[in-house]
Amino acid sequence: MNIEFESYKGKLNDLQVPLDGLAQSLNLEGLRNELERLQAMQEAPGFWDDPEKSQKVVVKAKATQTKLERYEKMRALWEDLMTICEMAAEEDDDSMLPELQEGFQKLSQEMESCRLETLLNGHYDSNNAMMSFHAGAGGTEAQDWCQMLYRMYTRWAEAHGFTYKIMDYLEGDEAGLKSADILVEGENAYGFLKGENGVHRLVRVSPFDANARRQTSFAAIEVIPDIQDDSQDVQIKPEDYEMQVFRSSGAGGQHINKTSSAVRLIHKATGIVVSCQTERSQFQNKETCLRMLRSKLVEIKEREHLDKISDIKGVQQKIEWGSQIRNYVFMPYTLVKDTRTGCETSNVNAVMDGALDPFIEAYLNCAATGNWVTK
Repeated sequence: MNIEFESYKGKLNDLQVPLDGLAQSLNLEGLRNELERLQAMQEAPGFWDDPEKSQKVVVKAKATQTKLERYEKMRALWEDLMTICEMAAEEDDDSMLPELQEGFQKLSQEMESCRLETLLNGHYDSNNAMMSFHAGAGGTEAQDWCQMLYRMYTRWAEAHGFTYKIMDYLEGDEAGLKSADILVEGENAYGFLKGENGVHRLVRVSPFDANARRQTSFAAIEVIPDIQDDSQDVQIKPEDYEMQVFRSSGAGGQHINKTSSAVRLIHKATGIVVSCQTERSQFQNKETCLRMLRSKLVEIKEREHLDKISDIKGVQQKIEWGSQIRNYVFMPYTLVKDTRTGCETSNVNAVMDGALDPFIEAYLNCAATGNWVTK
C-alpha cells in the first residue's frame, strides 16, 4: 500500500475511539427515543390546536433529528474513507489520495465541532443569546471601541449561520455607540457566546487624537440566555418595575417608529435597567423588555446560586483596567490574548472581522477541565 494511504488508515483508526466517545456523549439511544416521542406528539389529534406549543415541539424535534443525522453522516464518512484506503491497497491507485485527504480534513473538523457542542451541557446553553454592549469611560474613543466589538460579534454570528436582531441601540456623541442590545438567534447561541461576557480592553493609536498618542479603551459585553415567557423560574409583577417611555432614535432607519413607543423598564429591587425601541409599538417593546428583564434575573440567580430573586444585588463590574477578560493590542505590536485561557493570536484584523472560534473553543475546553490560566 502507498505509504500515504497507510498513514491515513492509521489516522482513521485513531479517530474510531473518539468517534465512539461522541456517540456516548450524545446518547444516541436517548436521542432516538426522544425523537420518536416528539414525532408521536405531532401525529396526535389536536396537536396543532395550540400553535405556540406545537411550534416548540416541531423545533425540538428538528434539532434532535439534526443531531442524529449529523453523527450518522460522520460515521458514514469514516466508513467511506476506510473503504478508499482498502481500495487503494487493492488497486494501487494514487488518484484517490486527494479525495481521502479532503474527506479526512472534513471529518476531523466536524468531529471537533461536535465535540465542542457536547461541552454545551448548561441548562440554558441551547438557548438564543442576548448580548449587551456598553462603552467604558473615555468618551468617543471608548464608544468607537464599543462599535468595533459590535461589528466583530455580528460578523461572527453571520459567519456561523446565526441571525441577530437589534433590540436597542444608542449612538455615540461623535462616533461609535454608547450601548446596544441584540438578540442572537440559533441553536446553542448562548452556549457559544457565554464566555464572551466581561470587559474587553483595547490598546491602539487613537484616530481621534491629533497627536497620534497611544490610548487604552474599555468596553463591556454582557451575555445572557434568552428565556421564554413560560419559564417558571421567575415571575415579574407590574409593581416590581418602573416603566418609562421615550422617543426612538439611533439604528433602524425608517423601521423605527418616531412616536414615543420606546420602553425602558427599571427593576426596583435590583436596579437592573432594560430598554427596547426597535419594535413597532409600545406594547411590543414592553413585552421584549419584560423578556430581557426575566432573562437577566434568572441568569444572575443561576450564576450566583441564589435561592431567591430578591437576593440579587445588581452589582455591576467596573469597566476598567484589571477587570478585562481579553486584551486587543494594535500598537506597538499586534496581539489578542485572553486573560483566562491564555489563547492568543497576532492576527488582530482577522479577530476584528469575527474570527473568534479559537477563543470560544479555548473557553469551553477550560470550563470543561477547570484548567484556567492563573492571573
